[in-house]
Amino acid sequence: MLSLSMIVRDEAERLAACLDSVAGFVQEMVVVDTGSSDDTVAIARQQGATVHALPWPGDFAPARNAALELVQGDWVLVLDADEQLLPEARPALKALMAQPDVLLINLLRYERGARQSPYSNVSRLFRRHPGIRWSKAYHAMVDDSVAAVLTAEPHWRIADCSQPCLVHDGYRPELLLAGRKAERLRQAMEQELIATPNDPYASAKLGGLEISEGNRERGLALLEAALAHCPASARVERYELLLHLGIGHASTTPARSEQLYQEALALGLNPRLSLAARLNLAALLVQRGALEEANRLCDAAVRLCPEVALGWYNLGLVRRRQGDIAGALEAYEAARQLAPDHAETHQNLAAAQLLGGNIEAARGSFRTAISLLRQQGRAEEADRLRQQAGAIVKLEG
Repeated sequence: MLSLSMIVRDEAERLAACLDSVAGFVQEMVVVDTGSSDDTVAIARQQGATVHALPWPGDFAPARNAALELVQGDWVLVLDADEQLLPEARPALKALMAQPDVLLINLLRYERGARQSPYSNVSRLFRRHPGIRWSKAYHAMVDDSVAAVLTAEPHWRIADCSQPCLVHDGYRPELLLAGRKAERLRQAMEQELIATPNDPYASAKLGGLEISEGNRERGLALLEAALAHCPASARVERYELLLHLGIGHASTTPARSEQLYQEALALGLNPRLSLAARLNLAALLVQRGALEEANRLCDAAVRLCPEVALGWYNLGLVRRRQGDIAGALEAYEAARQLAPDHAETHQNLAAAQLLGGNIEAARGSFRTAISLLRQQGRAEEADRLRQQAGAIVKLEG
């Protein structure tokens, strides 16, 4: 039997879609509510879930452990209300659960709205084993307890599902801004590093955040120290550290950045997990004129992950630099279809349309790019583009 285990609070807008996504796949749904004031509890019961109340214990790990105690299944699937199980993943997951030596299955999760690194691995499907428990406050995980079980009982193994299994809405840009997730992430990772210095996960998250906010020296120091202490077997953690180090070095020491991205790709992770390193490396190669190698990387990215707009966008940039206008138009159009709100795609599509002689189409693409920039609060960029484009084509009328 497969049980769904969830903790929720004020998730009335999203809970029904989450529970619908597992209907017919799980045989039990256990929802632990930590103090909702909306219709969360009623919706959960309407969907057939058993609902329990729990006062918020202060962080996620004890709440998840309380929910884990209530399930009855041989296997446990853990979801958040802003996640959904993809229907095409069900056969692969059933096959993996049927293997008698599999203790835990890592699930590929797709982040809606994340342009550069849309995929992550989450350990959310596992056997109900007495040794498996949740730990860590902000980003609760079972990984530490699973490692202990594997040491004591080496007949078990961890399996990876190679195809996307979950879709997640929690990291869309507008939700990040509204929910102050970056601030909460910083606080939690700072506390985690006090308790466990050089922890690879916390160092990668905090180091990456520091670099993105302009605190480059501290970010690089955190990442380098964690990488030196990260075991070779922890490939996902090493990848994250190498990726953020590559980002941190890109503007000042691009040769070092290229080396770091190459090391990240050499770890051999699922191509969806290593997409950012592949595309970032391609961007550096374009800067130094290595267009053929950049094209090879981008072409591989869109073959492996055709659903990711950034791969097509970068492929368009490379093809345009190579003089392949037809190929650039094709790539930009694919990117536009996948991410219609990405102003830069429309802007570069317009430039390629101009080079291809389609003035009317270019005019329309420039207008769309300018409108999107204004909608996104980027008025100065919109004015600059209007001035530049207006000097080439007539935008009015």
